[in-house]
Amino acid sequence: MSVQSHTAPAAARPRSVAGRAKLERRLRLAAPLIVLVALCLLLGLANPNFLSTGNFVRVATAASIPLVLTLGATFIILLGSIDLSIEGMMAVAAIVLTLLVANDSGGGAGIGLAAVPVAVAAGTAMGLLNGALHVGLRIPSFMATIGSWFIGLGTATILLGGGSVRILDPDIRALALTRLAGMPLSVWIALAALGVAWVIQTQTRFGRHVYAIGGGEDLAALSGVPIRRTKVIAFALAGTFYGLASVLAAAQLGLANAEIGTGRLFTTVTAVVVGGTSLMGGQGGVLNALIGVLIVAVLANGMVLLGIPPYLQQAAQGLMIIAAVALSLDRSQLRIVK
Repeated sequence: MSVQSHTAPAAARPRSVAGRAKLERRLRLAAPLIVLVALCLLLGLANPNFLSTGNFVRVATAASIPLVLTLGATFIILLGSIDLSIEGMMAVAAIVLTLLVANDSGGGAGIGLAAVPVAVAAGTAMGLLNGALHVGLRIPSFMATIGSWFIGLGTATILLGGGSVRILDPDIRALALTRLAGMPLSVWIALAALGVAWVIQTQTRFGRHVYAIGGGEDLAALSGVPIRRTKVIAFALAGTFYGLASVLAAAQLGLANAEIGTGRLFTTVTAVVVGGTSLMGGQGGVLNALIGVLIVAVLANGMVLLGIPPYLQQAAQGLMIIAAVALSLDRSQLRIVK
């Protein structure tokens, strides 16, 4: 009798520990969505205007460009890498677009909407360069992409002489001004990009390889995953999304200059982290990117409605990043933190 009374609790203990760990993991995965819902409810109670249809349209519009950028960054972070070249890529792609369409610098009629794929291709080419530098020369992604950032900014500044060029092409401007079902066309383009990214992530071999590399590059290599090729494709794909986001930004502003992407890097990385994609790689995805972008956009919108000063808004975003990382980390698997 005494043996059984001591053995039963000992056998149950591992199961209880495993169950608690499983529950904690589920809570970590659901935390971003819970935060988004709670944030919307609290802001709605604090200011009824937050729940108005017009405000929802403003939030969706504000989230459209960051969403496209975050989709690209998500694939890189899923690898366990980082891409800091977003602002440089946006500058180059926007200027390529602007110089190929009707503008106020005497460029003539231009080629209209045909300039969009050219601008996106410019982003893809710069992403391919990032991947080649990172993989071919074995340069850490941090350094390779920060170099591309400054190359992009320098190139854009040279092309425009440090000035700005206005876009006069009505078809390009329509990407931001035209409304479909009450939403700007840019919102629908961003949602279409989300759909494409989701298919790539979940339905392709490339998507599975990205997760495998992020989960453990050594094991992925032993399993036959083409590490070098997957990384180069991922950086090129990220550049494609950055190029598309740059087109939407230029259409929205009606002009292009070397500073068109200023501040976008911080917002993008914030959205990735807040959405629950792990900076260690292998965990998260493009739906997490959507949730992260919405959290950032809703918080920014709510703080404006509540009249919170800009410097306090930045402080709130910083606290949000720290809290998101703290909630998303599985400390049971971290022996060393550097």
